[in-house]
Amino acid sequence: MRDTIFISHATPADNDFSIWIASRLEMLGYKVWIDKEGLLGGERFWATIQKALDRSIKVLFVYSKNIVTTDGILRQGMEDELEYAKSIAVQNRLQDFIIPLHIDNSNYNLAIGLPNINHIPFNNSWADGLKQLLKKLEKDDIPCNLHNQKSSFSEWYENEYISNCSIITHKERYYTSWWSIAEIPDRFYIYQFTNAVQAKAIRDLNKDISISLLSNCISSFDGNLNFFVQRDNETIEVRPEHTFIFSLTDILDGFCSDKFPQHRDVENHFKRLMYCVIANLFRRAGLWKHEMSNKRLAYFLPKYDKITKVKFTYPASTRKKAKALLGEMRGAGFWHYGVSLQPTLFPFIGFSLKSHLLFTSDGMQLIEDERKQHSFRRKKGKVFLMKHGGICFLHLFNV
Repeated sequence: MRDTIFISHATPADNDFSIWIASRLEMLGYKVWIDKEGLLGGERFWATIQKALDRSIKVLFVYSKNIVTTDGILRQGMEDELEYAKSIAVQNRLQDFIIPLHIDNSNYNLAIGLPNINHIPFNNSWADGLKQLLKKLEKDDIPCNLHNQKSSFSEWYENEYISNCSIITHKERYYTSWWSIAEIPDRFYIYQFTNAVQAKAIRDLNKDISISLLSNCISSFDGNLNFFVQRDNETIEVRPEHTFIFSLTDILDGFCSDKFPQHRDVENHFKRLMYCVIANLFRRAGLWKHEMSNKRLAYFLPKYDKITKVKFTYPASTRKKAKALLGEMRGAGFWHYGVSLQPTLFPFIGFSLKSHLLFTSDGMQLIEDERKQHSFRRKKGKVFLMKHGGICFLHLFNV
């Protein structure tokens, strides 16, 4: 009695789809046969497969590029199943006995005889393909027991297949938009002054040092700032009311305090100083800044004669690359690749970089019309940002 749906597929390349379709059909009440030994990587027994085909009412042929070898020859196991299924169909005059399930964008002529059979497309959506397959099975009166929705195949999959699939240790290179800081001073200083005017005066006095200003406090990695201000031909020492010193462990692991500065205050001052350091680095490299609609600053390279591209070598590789940081755009002046940064403390101390596209009328002057900026960005940036990354931008600074 023919009551079984036979699934023929390439092992192991198409295992995932074959397991999925087999479990779905069983859950819907259909009787399904699939080569479980083959799924586990064991030896395929032709006698067992032949008996399964003899009682099959349909053969679902999982059709993909994996059914052929690199020489374009149909794999032996699949060819044997296909030819035997064809002979069964001819001998028993079975209509639409073989149904190809097309799961990728491969050509329809990979196997002789299959181009003339209607394929059910699964390449765009497995769910849509399943709907079309179920309509076909229902139309051909394939027996289905709706009251028996327990899937023995699903139980086998959980108990046997998954347990036999071990985790393989494998090294893989990946690129990230997170920029880790390799070295950082182990002492961080917060100087609290009587008022904001004093704090600003000391910040301006130490222009060669990266200093963050926040209200009446300045923060720095330098414990020896100059506090002597020249005013009206007189030297005045402006000392802070309090000087707080913290280690990186204090910042990262936290500490308890019921008065200023609490741990959250120290974190904020530390991140602000990190931003000031990178802003000074960008400024010295000749980058300009632009305040975006979300108030975040994006840094970009204006049109200088000396720099249009950045050459670099990928990390842990000898592959050399060159990327353009700006260029002319027809009808829009110039495009500029830029980045914005967000200081991060976890999982490491560094910055999270985000890519941006900015447009200028002459290589210097930004186009202030946000609607034009957005329109140009959609036109130029659809594929562009995928080709660029912060890695080439940071090579401006040899970091």
